[in-house]
Amino acid sequence: MSKKYYLMSPGPTSVPPEVSLAEAKPILHHRTKVFEEMLGQVNEDLKYLFQTKNDVFTYASSGTGAMESAVANLLCAGDTALVVRGGKFGERWGNICKAYGVNFIPLDIEWGYAVSPDEIEAKLKENPNIKVVFTTLCETSTATLMPIKEIGAVVAKTNACLVVDAVSGLGVDEFRMDEWNVDVAAVGSQKGLMIPPGLAFAAVSPKALEMSKTSTLPKFYFSFAAYKKGLESGEPPYTPPVSLIYALQQALDMIKQETIEKVWQRHRLLAQATRAGITALGLRLLSKSPANGLTAAFGPGEDDGGVIVKKYSQLGITVAGGQDALKGKIFRIAHMGYAEMFDVIMSISALEMILMDMGYKFELGAGMKAAEEVLKKL
Repeated sequence: MSKKYYLMSPGPTSVPPEVSLAEAKPILHHRTKVFEEMLGQVNEDLKYLFQTKNDVFTYASSGTGAMESAVANLLCAGDTALVVRGGKFGERWGNICKAYGVNFIPLDIEWGYAVSPDEIEAKLKENPNIKVVFTTLCETSTATLMPIKEIGAVVAKTNACLVVDAVSGLGVDEFRMDEWNVDVAAVGSQKGLMIPPGLAFAAVSPKALEMSKTSTLPKFYFSFAAYKKGLESGEPPYTPPVSLIYALQQALDMIKQETIEKVWQRHRLLAQATRAGITALGLRLLSKSPANGLTAAFGPGEDDGGVIVKKYSQLGITVAGGQDALKGKIFRIAHMGYAEMFDVIMSISALEMILMDMGYKFELGAGMKAAEEVLKKL
């Protein structure tokens, strides 16, 4: 019998069968009334997911494309931005700014810690010329959740825009775009949205749209103005990936049926169970402000994280390792999107088997018991 594989990585994540089947529908031409009506409903459903009344622009790209669109549309060469760098994806904001000739002030946070809103407020007071604050909702490289609601309250007192990489947080961690004063939220399709890679989304506030009118950075495909015009006309400005839109429609229907509040609660309990299982085995978590989409932990020895990732792979389970200074030191188990209690049970059970194989001493079943104590609340 061939080996069965399990996808427990923080992107791409597992795709529900209903979503996969939706992709198999016959292709519609994207300039027809039928597709226009379907896309219109999808756009409205995306607003529910983002918890916004703002426009949501859909690109055929990875989530990084939505991040780049925020930089390209809001700023001019020589402008100043504040970039919160608490991990690999916070650093990406700075790399995109650099590529466009935007000056940025780095706010470096120790990996595994959340930024303090007070630190952002201090930077904004010291540098009143900051036009945009870039941060993340969930810093995937460290499984860390940032306090976006509190950050939004700080930035809203200024003329600056708040731009959030919500790629691995949307549809997982609580996120209320309008209520929390977020001006642009950048998202990818292959995480909490439960569809394959290939779509990106930028939800854009009126404040951000107004700022975009003065931007002089080069842009064509990612132009906010082009997508705004497309929403108004009912036709996307460029050819959309029709089959992925079918998949998105199905995934959004599933999220609406569950309700976004219950989606957040499910992920919260899955995360709590995973953390309980890991710590019951005597392992140490990385994040001091853990997100709900994935859990990052150290192995029993200094470089055992990489060993654990490889042993998971040998069992047919894909998890993620650490990046940069954390490479080989941590392992990351995802529980986002199309995930439920038995995904956690399997992951913790496999971890116990791996630790036994490594000769690590612990009480067999302790991780499973701790996880199940939380999961019974689902």
